[in-house]
Amino acid sequence: MSAIEACRTEALGGHVAACTKCSHQHIAYNSCKNRHCPKCQGPAARDWMAARAEDLLPVEYFHAVFTLPAEIARIALWNKRAIYGLLFRASAEAVMTIAADPKRLGARVGLTSVLHTWGSALTAARQTR
Repeated sequence: MSAIEACRTEALGGHVAACTKCSHQHIAYNSCKNRHCPKCQGPAARDWMAARAEDLLPVEYFHAVFTLPAEIARIALWNKRAIYGLLFRASAEAVMTIAADPKRLGARVGLTSVLHTWGSALTAARQTR
């Protein structure tokens, strides 16, 4: 089990917080403090997003996710530059082609692509190391 998977579980240890008045006890497990962990970095990510919102243009934004099939993700273990380069080129081309279609948006668009190696279920990191 990775540190991220063990975040805030007894696997990383913890401490007991106790009320001196009513004797209520609460176990608080330690966090992994990994910069990729959504549990640890959630507040920092929200703060960063709020600060970036001030930089946005007054236009519509869309979030699209492109996922590699497991078989190709395994190949990426050994050929990261080639596989991820293809993923970024193919996804950008797909977005620009669809957006340029006059039956759809009929526009030239800009995009930012980010490689995520952890899924929301904290899986897949072992495939991309």
